Amino acid sequence: MSRDLEAELRDIVRAAPGLMHVLQTARALDLPDWLVFSGAIYQAVLNHQTRRSSDYGLKDYDLGYFDAADTSYEAEDAVIRRVAAAFEPPLREMVEVRNQARVHLWFEGKFGEAYTPLTCSAEALERFVSPLFAVGVRLEADDAITVLAPFGLEDLFAMRLRPNPRRQTGGFARTAASVSARWPEVEVLP
Repeated sequence: MSRDLEAELRDIVRAAPGLMHVLQTARALDLPDWLVFSGAIYQAVLNHQTRRSSDYGLKDYDLGYFDAADTSYEAEDAVIRRVAAAFEPPLREMVEVRNQARVHLWFEGKFGEAYTPLTCSAEALERFVSPLFAVGVRLEADDAITVLAPFGLEDLFAMRLRPNPRRQTGGFARTAASVSARWPEVEVLP
């Protein structure tokens, strides 16, 4: 019998109080095409797999949304301030909000890589440094958890870190070192 990795992921997410609070608050904010992704998700799974506390090693909660109607910094900043006001410390400082419709405007300047415009928040997952990181979730109105994972969940549950096969980047080694320092159990593949 094969494992239902999506069901396991949903159970892990529901058992992480901080993550569930972020998801419930994000749902109430009703941002367009929103997802919580990357570290907030994969770290909860790594912690579960290694029997650590659900918030061990957690630096932030990445909350992406997609609003192509206004890609100005001012519009994104207004959303950032609105989201921050919805949380008490320490979550106020830990929820990092970005309009995925404007990432292409600043990404190359910050990371030295070209970044073509996205068409939705889920598309951002395909560009993450590793398939292990490329997981996003959304809490729906009926409390169902939608899981998006363009590379599947096998790498995540196998604790296998490998470069994204669709993206060549110089950032993989630095990222792998950071993950290995917190979760030495993760297998890093070249």
